[in-house]
Amino acid sequence: MTDHGVIKIQKKYRVNGNIKVSSVRVITGENNQESVVLDTEEAIKLAASSGLDLVEVGPNQNPPVCRVMDYGRFKYIQGKKDKESLKASRAASKVKEVRLSPVVSENDLNSKMNIAKGLLFQGAKVRVLVRFRGRQNAHPEIAMNVLRKFAEGLSEYSKLERPPTKIGRSINIVLNPIPGIKNKSSNENIETSVSV
Repeated sequence: MTDHGVIKIQKKYRVNGNIKVSSVRVITGENNQESVVLDTEEAIKLAASSGLDLVEVGPNQNPPVCRVMDYGRFKYIQGKKDKESLKASRAASKVKEVRLSPVVSENDLNSKMNIAKGLLFQGAKVRVLVRFRGRQNAHPEIAMNVLRKFAEGLSEYSKLERPPTKIGRSINIVLNPIPGIKNKSSNENIETSVSV
């Protein structure tokens, strides 16, 4: 079975017999504040006597820094932290798109603003794209006015991440939700289930 697009980054730690130096600095104590320099074999025996493993956590120091811990539990906790950070980074990078025409009517603009407002309440960034057709490309100021109206209409829910940018036959802006905006969404009746 393959992990589609999942990047597994696990740091390799040397454990017990794989530590190949003569002496190590062993961190002990409840708060990991006490450290003692011991012979490697002696440190491994110390860890084994308490039913734990000697794990090298700072290989670049002189002597290398090791901790006495349950390595299996440590790997499990590190894996959970890695998954959580990956999930958080993926959620933070969601960008939804709302497309407009340079000659959009007032009602259509308000409808698209409600959709964007719902997406902002969900915590997603919103890219607003105005695409030109034919000779509309000769008048980018019309699209700039539409984008300005759109950004001003959502100014209490979002802030402009970057100014309008022209890419090919379109101009777009990116709106970031204001922190804490999800709390406001429960007080307002906003259409959040519309997909774009």
